Amino acid sequence: MADLFWLSDEQWAVIEPFMPKDQPGPERKDDRQIISGILHVLTSGCRWRDCPAAYGPRTTVYNRFNRWSRRGFWKAMLAALAKAGWAGDAAALDSSYVRAHRSAHGGKGGQKHRPSGARVAARPPRSTRSPMSSAVRASSC
Repeated sequence: MADLFWLSDEQWAVIEPFMPKDQPGPERKDDRQIISGILHVLTSGCRWRDCPAAYGPRTTVYNRFNRWSRRGFWKAMLAALAKAGWAGDAAALDSSYVRAHRSAHGGKGGQKHRPSGARVAARPPRSTRSPMSSAVRASSC
């Protein structure tokens, strides 16, 4: 549990006013817990399905992130915080921080040598037309 990310009281005090209120449906899970789970997944680079159970159901964590992303919640919150001049503990994520999926390195067998388009066009055709196919075309005209 020590390696899990949790929003501090100060961080939560800044974010809490932006939380949607009076949402329809069943009683919502703790927003602070869910957002901590979202931030854990985004900063650790793990898959949504690998989100620790301490943050709540992984489907809830993913669905909340996805739904709020479609509604523009994250952009609106960050824009309002920037407009208010809040900097907090600034951090940046780049490609050196987030790990790529193990299959992101390329196709099976590495790079293949492929000839240029001009060489391919200059080659003789690999197959020839069958006399049967030209006879079928002529009879259908």
